[in-house]
Amino acid sequence: MRPSPAEIVRTLVAGQLPALVHLARHAGPHQVRHATDPDGRVLLLVPVVSDLAMALVPPAGDTDVATVLDVLDLPPAAGAPSLGRAWISGWAQRLDGEEARRAAIDFATTQPTTDLLDVGVRFHLHRFEVAEVRWERGGEVRRIDPEAYAEAEPDPLHPVEAELLADLTDHHTEQVAGYLRRRLTLTGGESPRVVRIDRYGLLVAYGKPGATRRTRLAFDRPVADVAELSRLLHPMICPRAAA
Repeated sequence: MRPSPAEIVRTLVAGQLPALVHLARHAGPHQVRHATDPDGRVLLLVPVVSDLAMALVPPAGDTDVATVLDVLDLPPAAGAPSLGRAWISGWAQRLDGEEARRAAIDFATTQPTTDLLDVGVRFHLHRFEVAEVRWERGGEVRRIDPEAYAEAEPDPLHPVEAELLADLTDHHTEQVAGYLRRRLTLTGGESPRVVRIDRYGLLVAYGKPGATRRTRLAFDRPVADVAELSRLLHPMICPRAAA
């Protein structure tokens, strides 16, 4: 098992990674703070006094602005491959009143910030429905069905993936390497290590210098949270207790 393209894109745009926006008829791109609501719609938190706020003012006679959110994955550890880049297109519209209040609650779910208390004063929230989804990886661009994107869920481990990998490296290197050698039937000189973790499994890099290979070790079932992951990894990091 592995994440679907729609799940990868939902994970990338959930709000944990830096993002840029490209706007029709304006030079750019602009850096932006963003999140997504439960339906995958994109939320932009924009300072009232900013170039981005001015660019998001619709032309006369329109109510929205053509917008593209651009999010590039940041590998969580040295040697880890990137999940690629997500491009989400739609028409951004400023929210006011009750809509802005509900959107601020959705935004705070993934990106809690005190600036949300100033929505309507120092900040505005803009939202756009997702009209087009593209996923770029390895030089290939794939179109993702917007309905599949909306139905997918962000990976619950992605926000803490770097911390999980650092913990395995800093505190359990020997146990993890021994477990992986047994699972993959490797020799002592191949130094296997976990380079990515998602809800479906582990991506393992191994091999001698200059000849690194990667393989996935799938979990029996997708994990729901870090607590469930810890239980699944217990045989790896505490082999004697597991035995």
